[in-house]
Amino acid sequence: MLMILSAWVTIFPTVLLAPAKHMWTLATSQGFIITFFSLSWMFLQDFNFANPLFLIDKISGPLAILTCWLFPLTMLASQSKMHLEPVNRQQTYIFNLTFLQLMTLLAFTTPDLMLFFIFFEASLVPTMIVITRWGAQERRLEAGMYLAFYTMLGAIPLMIWISKFYTTHGSLLPTLTHTLHISQATTNYPGLLWMVYNMAFLVKMPLYCLHLWLPKAHVEAPIAGSMILAGTLLKLGGYGILRTSPLLQESDLSQTLFVMLIAILGILATALLCLRQTDLKSLIALSSVSHMNLVIAAVLISSPWSYSGAMVMMIAHGLTSSALFCLANTSYERTNSRTLILLRGMLLIFPLAGLWWMMIMLLNMGLPPSINFVGEVLIMLSLFNWSPIAFLIVAFNLIFTTAYTLYALWAAQRGPLPDHIKTLFPYQIREHLLLFLHILPGLLLILNPELIF
Repeated sequence: MLMILSAWVTIFPTVLLAPAKHMWTLATSQGFIITFFSLSWMFLQDFNFANPLFLIDKISGPLAILTCWLFPLTMLASQSKMHLEPVNRQQTYIFNLTFLQLMTLLAFTTPDLMLFFIFFEASLVPTMIVITRWGAQERRLEAGMYLAFYTMLGAIPLMIWISKFYTTHGSLLPTLTHTLHISQATTNYPGLLWMVYNMAFLVKMPLYCLHLWLPKAHVEAPIAGSMILAGTLLKLGGYGILRTSPLLQESDLSQTLFVMLIAILGILATALLCLRQTDLKSLIALSSVSHMNLVIAAVLISSPWSYSGAMVMMIAHGLTSSALFCLANTSYERTNSRTLILLRGMLLIFPLAGLWWMMIMLLNMGLPPSINFVGEVLIMLSLFNWSPIAFLIVAFNLIFTTAYTLYALWAAQRGPLPDHIKTLFPYQIREHLLLFLHILPGLLLILNPELIF
């Protein structure tokens, strides 16, 4: 683990000292080497590898590997736009992304409650810089403000809970694993207590009603910002809720029914909102909210199957959503527009890209035997065991997801060919490789999905 962290840190001097024409190649190569070594965590997680500095188990292992996997892919995706900027700005951009992924990785692997909170909040700073400095639209400052205020206001109740934890136990240094065995003081409002220490995570996921910052941030962010936001930063919220979920007793489930109802409403409402979107990135962002609310519902049920389903859904969504943003970016780089009606007819010009669109859209839809499908089945079965009525309501989400996925695919690929896209430059090998590397882990996990259960 220390070796991998050292490799992360060496990216900074590499980028600083490398010649301009080799900078991106070296940073990407180093990212792939780190990813290769991080795959060893797949085997460590079976033994619950833990020491005072790092914790790798069935929850943190897959998410840490996902973080390492997405870093070189963000480097690949950013090159076409960023290599036009001055070298010092390119270096700052790579430093920001490296620092952001490093904070996320440390948040996933720290066993310490206070350090987890520090790393969780530290990821906000580079995210804001990436969105507000390298965002393409004029409303990027507004998106940065939304992100900052939602995240910081959500963190206040978590800080209060950590302070209460300190006054009760006299220390802020119990590991997260020990925290789970500490019984909370009896309270008349266990559901409210759960809301207090999970508010920061519910904002990060985000729960419906707390999600307004997400479409703004995604639409304004550059491609790397969108990929990291969808791939790993939303998963920080899911990881926090999974870690603290054993504190929610089965008897308390009726107390958190309100949150469950909002999550179920969010699953359906955001899926329906996707059908009304004209902006491709906004559509993908709202589909992320729908999937993450499904994860919240699964964690609230608190059964082994629902936990497995939530974990599989987070990994599958991290890969699929990031790939969708890459597809949206490839179209944007060629047409300078994200409006669906201006992107139509591309299948005639880019048939191979049309294949990538179809494969990734089908994965987003949860087509069998993909891991997206496995995650949805586990969550739906858990829902049925908890409440058949809730299962029937959420089952409509399958229809809505299929509808907006096919709507996006048809709007962006089929239809008559507009005059303005007849002279576009072809897809590069870098872009095909980028999309292939997004799909590859999902295809491999079909053979053995138990690795992320």
